[in-house]
Amino acid sequence: MCASGTAGHGAELAAYFDLRRAGAVVVKSLLHEPWLGNPAPRVVATDAGMINSVGLQGPGVQGWIEDDLAPLTAAGARIVVSIWGRSVDEYARAAALLAPVADQLTAIEVNVSCPNVEDRDRMFAHSPSATREVIEAAAVAEVPLWAKLSPNIMDLVPIAAAARDGGAEAVTIANTMIGLSIDVETRRPRLGKGRGGLSGPAIRPIAVRAVNDVATALPELAVIGCGGITTGEHAIEFMMAGACAVQVGTATFADPRAVSRIRDEVESWCSAHGVTHVRSLTGALQM
Repeated sequence: MCASGTAGHGAELAAYFDLRRAGAVVVKSLLHEPWLGNPAPRVVATDAGMINSVGLQGPGVQGWIEDDLAPLTAAGARIVVSIWGRSVDEYARAAALLAPVADQLTAIEVNVSCPNVEDRDRMFAHSPSATREVIEAAAVAEVPLWAKLSPNIMDLVPIAAAARDGGAEAVTIANTMIGLSIDVETRRPRLGKGRGGLSGPAIRPIAVRAVNDVATALPELAVIGCGGITTGEHAIEFMMAGACAVQVGTATFADPRAVSRIRDEVESWCSAHGVTHVRSLTGALQM
């Protein structure tokens, strides 16, 4: 799949490959209303990826429905809408706005890796109870729900279990790691907001470990792997750790065809290794 935040709000990547080849396009996270995001600079390259503080800029759910849904549908994409909020009510409002177009959506990915203004800016994804509340609130859309979790906590299993108990059919592991990049000449942060989310190859081993932790502890819960995938072998690594599907994000900035290329590389690897059903790779790790 195309990971949220890296494929735009609509069919932008259709210029580079047939979106029907992707498992799904997960659109950039949407608030119930338009949101301007954070001050520039918003993106800085790192040694093995990038750090960003875009701040979830977006047109709001209704604006997305009016301008971006039709092009995605016309491109034949399976559509997953990512939503966010600063309170449980804001998640519910975003989900409710999606209810009228539920038949055009594959799922809603609930991005719980957001500051909770009702809990002194603690992330929803750092609290089992807050995570469950948000997932339950998003059920108003009557669309399958996935929860996108944060790796900025040591044990994701209780959070994933809370998402499951709230009604999530799957969890996406993982979002970015919180980082800080400093310009040593100016002695100031390189990002306009200060800190940001680290993504790319640097976080892949952390994400693979987190996927394995959750998949091992909660085998009944579907896990979607995400974090630093740039090749087919990386995707297979996540599957062997326990993921039933994967998302490609940061790699798209360097190669807009990354999702299609990585799919081809997975197929080639399977052919070379006598794997006839890619599903058989899920959980194939031998410890």
